[in-house]
Amino acid sequence: MTLTLLLAGCGKMGGALLEGWLATNAAARVVVVEPGTLGVASGHERVLHCAGADALPSRLLPNVVVFAVKPQVLGNVVPDYRRFVGPDTVFLSIAAGKPIAWFEAQLASAAAVVRAMPNLPAAVGRGVTVACANQAVTEAQRNRCEMLLRGVGDVAWIDDEALLDPVTAVSGSGPAYVFLLIEVLARAGIAAGLPEDLAMRLARATISGAGELTYRSIEPAAQLRKNVTSPGGTTQAALDVLMADNGLQPLFDRAVAAATVRARELAG
Repeated sequence: MTLTLLLAGCGKMGGALLEGWLATNAAARVVVVEPGTLGVASGHERVLHCAGADALPSRLLPNVVVFAVKPQVLGNVVPDYRRFVGPDTVFLSIAAGKPIAWFEAQLASAAAVVRAMPNLPAAVGRGVTVACANQAVTEAQRNRCEMLLRGVGDVAWIDDEALLDPVTAVSGSGPAYVFLLIEVLARAGIAAGLPEDLAMRLARATISGAGELTYRSIEPAAQLRKNVTSPGGTTQAALDVLMADNGLQPLFDRAVAAATVRARELAG
């Protein structure tokens, strides 16, 4: 294990990645640039914490530079790492909105760049990441990035970078839809007469339990739905509403389309 990582930004997603890397011994050394504290990684023997890029060791030669800062500050951050452009370094961005061409313009046209979209469940090792690489990325560098991303969940690769916009709308923003579903289900329970605390407890446990069942099962989601639906029963009565022509599907179609459009606007 000789991998040296440079992590620029250690907020929620960067912190989740860092914890995953440390737990799986993914790197011999992780250098983190973060003005704030590192939480559980503070004082870790394999972590060097720098408050800014100007404090980085002069002889540092990272195998992977990971950008995990907010998109609105990328323009101020990325140029500080231009000195690492070379055949031994791949740049991995998990920042939403900025396309590969933008990083090539900021760093160098020859820079090896991987753009990835992880999601929030990475914080508990159950994320899913979709990644896209430019032509300068070697097979070894691609495998290196995949190993790092697998430290926090599943990984899928695409060749068409434009697909990262709907990916952002489905999996990147998706956890917020699930959290909203918990809120909505709880409010519906309250409207039906349940005490507020019990309604929320049931909604949280039901959504998280159904998610775990989906994760463990080899059956498709449609079959799992059918398994819990008795003809003419209570679940069928509810699904007749949710699956109506004006039910959940057209609502989610509009929601994902809106998020996709916004992702394209941010990338533009």
